Amino acid sequence: MTRSVTITGTRSTGHRGLDSYAELFTNYLTPFADIETRFYIGGANGIDSLSLLWLAENTHAQITIVVPGTTRQQPAEAQHAITHTRDRITEVVELHAAELDSPAFHARNRWMVDHSDMVIGFPLPGPQGRSGTWQTLNYGAEQGKPHLVVPV
Repeated sequence: MTRSVTITGTRSTGHRGLDSYAELFTNYLTPFADIETRFYIGGANGIDSLSLLWLAENTHAQITIVVPGTTRQQPAEAQHAITHTRDRITEVVELHAAELDSPAFHARNRWMVDHSDMVIGFPLPGPQGRSGTWQTLNYGAEQGKPHLVVPV
């Protein structure tokens, strides 16, 4: 049985070292990361790029990158992560939004959740805010999908 998981998270990741993220991903992604699992990742900076690099190197899971426009419109860090792991990426979905604005990113996040069985979110600690991470987690909850919150 194929399981599908959306990963969402903050773009602000400079407050932790790479080893700390590797430990978080080992603890919270490994239990779901078998050959039958497809991860949907947003293809942006921060948690998106870090989780893509970690999953590609440490698992055999299927990886789908979903971007609101095209991959060439993504930030340099994200483009590098996608290029570096291209041989491990199963699919790239480009939604071709006319403008890369908040509605386009929200549509991308909803698309990923709509194609997933669960959501794993890596928000900054503190109360729920209006960030894309929280909007994605809340959208998954509204859809009745399990969600795991791992503050970073």
